[in-house]
Amino acid sequence: MRPSLISAALVAALVGYGSTIALVLAAAAALGATPGQTASWVLAICISKAVGSAWLSWRTKIPVVLAWSTPGAALIAATKGISMAEGAGAFIVAGLLIALTGALRPLGRAVALIPDGIAAGMLAGVMLPFCLKLPLAVQTAPLVTLPAIAAFLLVRLRNPAVAVLAALTAGLATAFLSGAAQLPPLSLPLPRLTFLVPEFDPGTLIGLALPLYLVTMASQNLPGFATLRAAGYEPPVRAGLATTGILSALTGFFGAHTVSMAAITAAICLGDDVHPDRSRRWQVGLAYAGFWLTLGLLSPLLLAIIAALPAPLIAAIVALALLAPFAGAATSAFTGTETRFAAAVTLATTASGTAVLGIGAAFWGLLAGIVVHALGKLNR
Repeated sequence: MRPSLISAALVAALVGYGSTIALVLAAAAALGATPGQTASWVLAICISKAVGSAWLSWRTKIPVVLAWSTPGAALIAATKGISMAEGAGAFIVAGLLIALTGALRPLGRAVALIPDGIAAGMLAGVMLPFCLKLPLAVQTAPLVTLPAIAAFLLVRLRNPAVAVLAALTAGLATAFLSGAAQLPPLSLPLPRLTFLVPEFDPGTLIGLALPLYLVTMASQNLPGFATLRAAGYEPPVRAGLATTGILSALTGFFGAHTVSMAAITAAICLGDDVHPDRSRRWQVGLAYAGFWLTLGLLSPLLLAIIAALPAPLIAAIVALALLAPFAGAATSAFTGTETRFAAAVTLATTASGTAVLGIGAAFWGLLAGIVVHALGKLNR
């Protein structure tokens, strides 16, 4: 295996982990996960990404790499009043819906009927509250947040893909060197999967599982397939959806949310510099899988270090990680004139975080946008 394959896989894995691990931890905290359940969540999803990337790359001879659903983690982090058992039930159902989308064409066509602007409005509404926490984080702890923001802005000028990783690195260094955080004991306990008995609460399935499925499809799987197509590969749509859906359903029993096709990290693994022979570039998926398995095994140590960081710094890292996705979602939401007002209604309703009848705001935002859009079409 060429060194370029290994280096590309290493960079992609570190970017994927370091850029959004804080958001995954925020999602676990929102569901009231114990430290053991949080560690199980991270280990299970790392194993899922490793297995799926290796299998799809080897089976299709295409460099396919997977990611965890970043907007999905933001959606989970914005939920209130849901237990880990109910969350696990939602993760399992969302995974099954993804797998069924690849197997049943009518389901895929039904999802496609939702206007892109409204779907983007829901996604933007999920991420907006986290982005708005950045100024408060700076006000609360300027000494640790400002160096992270400076690193993010400077690195982003040259390489946006690693900007959040640079911010996390700068934040870690500043927090520990300044005494704002104390380094935990550097032991290396073996990680362990924790089985959860899922609860399939109807309100949670409507308010979390359905939006999680939709944002994963719209903001991760579809861009991931487009990234492969742009690199000159025919994406394995049905195999990709079946694999990620089944893996997500299985790991849901261990508290992990959905995995999906990667887009940003995939781009790191698809260039000519990875391997000049396109027919052998698929091997990067095997190296990528190896690094994700390693990150999963190191998760108790890595999570202990991140958990020691001040809360404002974690909030700032999460906000920085979501700024670019929020900008993209907001742009998509307000591009089309026909759906612009409906998208605004969707965004505002979702961002409010208001739950009704035990169903989360993301569902009500999506429903409100669809109703407003339908009324507008009837009036034409």
